[in-house]
Amino acid sequence: MKALFAMMAGYNQWANSRLYEAADALSQDQYHEDRGAFFGSLSGTLNHLLVADRIWMRRLTGSGPHPSALNEILHEDLRELKTARIAEDERIIAYVRDLSDDSLSGQIRYRRMTRPEEVCQPLAPLLAHLFNHQTHHRGQAHCLLTELAGDAPSLDLLVYQAETGIGMT
Repeated sequence: MKALFAMMAGYNQWANSRLYEAADALSQDQYHEDRGAFFGSLSGTLNHLLVADRIWMRRLTGSGPHPSALNEILHEDLRELKTARIAEDERIIAYVRDLSDDSLSGQIRYRRMTRPEEVCQPLAPLLAHLFNHQTHHRGQAHCLLTELAGDAPSLDLLVYQAETGIGMT
């Protein structure tokens, strides 16, 4: 399981880098334009991805920023958001790298933002959720980029695997 999560953490960083590189080509108006996506704009969607990752990493590690709302705008400026995204991706990679087999088979306790009761969940399925959630919203961001710029980079896991050789043996 650890090798799978390490691959997913690397893929996450790779996909985010490609997404942000494409977003750099947009105007500020395009980047902030409400396009009817779940979080409105590309800015809202990319901010949500960082918000959710920070919430989960705080739950997993007990440290780090703790956003107060799922739609919180952490950074209006794309470059500032990109810097924060890079740091969070490195944090996720380091967290997964430091996991032991015992910790992967363990449980995690946390409280949801929307309900006060404590939740106890096995760590491995929770990590699967973390990476699946990122992929879900990156797909929305990819769609927004395609609408705004006419094209968006491939974010396929198979492309990442072919470029890095990870997961190919």
